[in-house]
Amino acid sequence: MAIVGLLYVGAVLFINGLLLVGAVDPRAAAPMNLFVGALQVVTPTYLIFTSGGDPAVILAASGLYLFGFTYLYVGIGLLAGLDTTGVGWFSLFVAITALGYSVANFQLLGDPAFGVIWLYWAFLWALFFVVLGLKRDSLTNYTGWVTIIQSWVTAAIPAMLLLTGLWRNPTAIAIGLAIGGAVVFGGLYLLDRRRARRAPAPTPAPSVPAATG
Repeated sequence: MAIVGLLYVGAVLFINGLLLVGAVDPRAAAPMNLFVGALQVVTPTYLIFTSGGDPAVILAASGLYLFGFTYLYVGIGLLAGLDTTGVGWFSLFVAITALGYSVANFQLLGDPAFGVIWLYWAFLWALFFVVLGLKRDSLTNYTGWVTIIQSWVTAAIPAMLLLTGLWRNPTAIAIGLAIGGAVVFGGLYLLDRRRARRAPAPTPAPSVPAATG
């Protein structure tokens, strides 16, 4: 059940990445965030209630709420036109917590591939914090492309491999993801900074005389 949810996490990350790069209207992105947010709250609740108290199952399911609450927060914010600082600072909480889930996957669950994937998510939510919480708009485009890439690499593709029984050799996958992430996201950052330097300076908005009583 959690694997199915992971597939749709890929879908909503893809939409949100396109939103950040300006390809999707904010209100148009809201429904998918609400759909997947609700799914990622219902799914872990069901898994925990049916776990029989198994600590490993409860641990694995508990992390899904981080995604569910994020997407519900984003969806409601997009529809209501809320300021992004709330979801931005919540993203900092998610980023820090994701580091703990990464350690848990390495040390307790014996899953190095998802240990690295949780590091990917920690990095992504840290970017959300910087862009949405600290309002560093210069990183919006970069964050959008990181989101689009992660939608496939950390969610949609792993989910399809898991659903079809083709997810094999987690250690090799972990090594590939670790090296690939460093190269791709580092290179993407350099390209984005080069693009930003070459972009023409924005034209100053015309001043508006102050109104007098």
